[in-house]
Amino acid sequence: MLATAALAGCNGATEQAASGDGASTIGADLGVVAEWNAIRTRLRDPVILGHAEEYAAGASVVGDIFERFERVSGENNAHERLEDTAEEHYEGFETALSDLRSTLENDDLDGAHDAMRDADKHLRGAQTQLTSEEIVKQLTALVMGVHIKDVDVLLATDALGDATVEYNQIATKFQEKGLYDMIADADTEAADSVVDALDRAATAAEAGEKSKASDAGAEAFGAATQGLHAVASANVAGAAHMAALQGLGWDAAALSTIGGPGTDYAHAAALNLYRARVYDAHWVTANGHSDTAATMASDVFAHFEGARAHEALEDADRDAYETFESGLESLQTGINEADDSGIDDAVATIDENLRTGIDILAGGDAPLLQSGFFRARFEDAYERYQQDEAGAAATIAEGLFGRFEANELDFHETLEDTSESLYETFEEEHLSALITAYENDDTEAVDTHHQGVLDALLDFEAEHSAALAGGAEAGYMSARGFDAAGVAALGDADRASTILSDAFAHFEAGAAGYHEAIEAADAERYESFEAALGAVQTAADDGGDVYAEAKPFNDEAVASAYAIAEAGGASEPAAAMMSDAFAHFEQAEVHEMLEAADDDTYEGFESALESYQSGLESGSSDGSERYAAMARTGGFAVAGAVDAAPAVDAAAAGGEKDSEETAYEGGPNIVEGVPDDADHVVEAQAVVFEPAELTVQQGETVAWKYVAGDAHNVVASEDGIPDDAEYWASGGFDSEAAAREGWENGKGALHRSGQVYVRTFEATGTHEYLCVPHEAAGMVGKIIVE
Repeated sequence: MLATAALAGCNGATEQAASGDGASTIGADLGVVAEWNAIRTRLRDPVILGHAEEYAAGASVVGDIFERFERVSGENNAHERLEDTAEEHYEGFETALSDLRSTLENDDLDGAHDAMRDADKHLRGAQTQLTSEEIVKQLTALVMGVHIKDVDVLLATDALGDATVEYNQIATKFQEKGLYDMIADADTEAADSVVDALDRAATAAEAGEKSKASDAGAEAFGAATQGLHAVASANVAGAAHMAALQGLGWDAAALSTIGGPGTDYAHAAALNLYRARVYDAHWVTANGHSDTAATMASDVFAHFEGARAHEALEDADRDAYETFESGLESLQTGINEADDSGIDDAVATIDENLRTGIDILAGGDAPLLQSGFFRARFEDAYERYQQDEAGAAATIAEGLFGRFEANELDFHETLEDTSESLYETFEEEHLSALITAYENDDTEAVDTHHQGVLDALLDFEAEHSAALAGGAEAGYMSARGFDAAGVAALGDADRASTILSDAFAHFEAGAAGYHEAIEAADAERYESFEAALGAVQTAADDGGDVYAEAKPFNDEAVASAYAIAEAGGASEPAAAMMSDAFAHFEQAEVHEMLEAADDDTYEGFESALESYQSGLESGSSDGSERYAAMARTGGFAVAGAVDAAPAVDAAAAGGEKDSEETAYEGGPNIVEGVPDDADHVVEAQAVVFEPAELTVQQGETVAWKYVAGDAHNVVASEDGIPDDAEYWASGGFDSEAAAREGWENGKGALHRSGQVYVRTFEATGTHEYLCVPHEAAGMVGKIIVE
């Protein structure tokens, strides 16, 4: 236990840890305890998001907490020190985190509260073992202080009733847990200010005065920090204060995840891509390339089976899901039997049932996706015209006019309500004229009015958020890749190259904010998207297999839609939160303490805070990791042990443990790179398998590919595989117990980029599996063999 004489002081005591090895150890312990306090403050974020009915965002935050906890490095990291301090609390904390994530995924708010309290209990238990009950009570004052600022998330989402309740409950707990009395003994004014500010915050929230409520909450937080400095020793108060500042950074990160369209919209965007793809198969068939068309239709089916949108459509409307899959089967049959009428019926069935799913999943945002689909179909008409099929082009344009007038997916009325001018430009100025131009085979008029309808629809998308427009444009960009593949299959390589050059130019020009939205949401995804688009272009330019490159580009487009939709859009209030944190720090007692303790850390923390705030203002929360790492180092610095802090760069970059790489071993069926004969790929990400559920055919091969996080393994659940199945696991173990024991010795691991575990499935039925080191985080999967 830490020496309480060094830590537990009162009435504004300012003693610091003395010099020497013993004091350094005490400071390092306090730095770790403060980091656990930062995690305690963050546990409330996903529950608050649940109150705001942002359950998916809440579950994602839990995943981030677990990921960061798992990948920390350095001697005094929160993960290993928790395990070393108290095995019971370590295991209980990880289990509670897993429960917290699963309850949020199931929209179970009561269960989420229970799991959050359980996780907090285990961290408090470990803090007590390393310090004392008195110090943990002091630390809890600032955990509650950060919880006050958590309510800003509720204010930002207009959950004012929940915000009012939250302020009142915090005030009640502040007194019931003895925190008021503890602070009042040293600083009555600070204790009274906490209660008074919380009362004013609740009153303002109830009256709908969000700004006043937030300001009063900030006062309550400031009073809580003032009280802690009065009641605790300087190093305890300083370390806890830095942890609280870290907590405010995580609040901003949580806030930045909301306000966007969400995962359901991304599912709908993915379904929209399939609509365009089946029309391409229809077109290629009509031009006499039935083998290519059959492959295209089959690939749509295969892609859907492993897609995230698969289960989403099934859950949204079981009939639409089954009829869509039946339509895909009918399309393949129609193509193979050269049944034009059957193909037409199948495409119509597919389109109708995908629209049903899109309508349910995207809701009021479905018109944006219809706009992207229309843009793709207008491009199809134009390509038919370029192939001297003016009649077919006119038919497509007439069909789109009819669908527009029928108000499919509420597109007609939404466009008209958004902008009367855009509506008239689209329908009256260009769409009618485009049909006439096709019918008259008037190339100049076709070019003018084709571009006119595209521009009008793009302007409509630009009237909405970049996140919404991104879903529409992801489908449009993917469709252009397949258009180029279709044209190349017909023997027109030059036209295929032109299509891709135009698509690249459209993307670089902004594409209604799509370009910037990908880059802001996920810089690596942005790079891989551009690289995949470039690969399609190269294939077209060099006479290569354009269709083969269009498929991975489609995957990147789908992934971009998810990245953008899940990145959220509440950057403005998040940036404001960090601006308030900066102002608080500049006036706080811990400001001078940190500057005096270690000037480099002080400068680094302020720089990270400023960069994080600037990033949030431009829509990016990428700076959260470095800010959190610098706040953690600041905690170690004011505790007197800056040299014992985990490395900042490792934390911000992902905390890879290069020195431990050689301790891991692969085993049978672990190879470098995905084999050519693999039928499916599952990505082992930081704490999740993607996709988590996959349906395959008997005899097909699945490859699990390491892509992120600490080392993983792939272990079948012995009680979760068919009775006639041979046991399987990475490392070639013959039982689950052996696989778990093997993991303890580093065997059966996927631990570096590109490593792959391969398994061919012969036994039909459901095969459940897991990753041993990340099982508690919910890293489990399921293979269904048909």
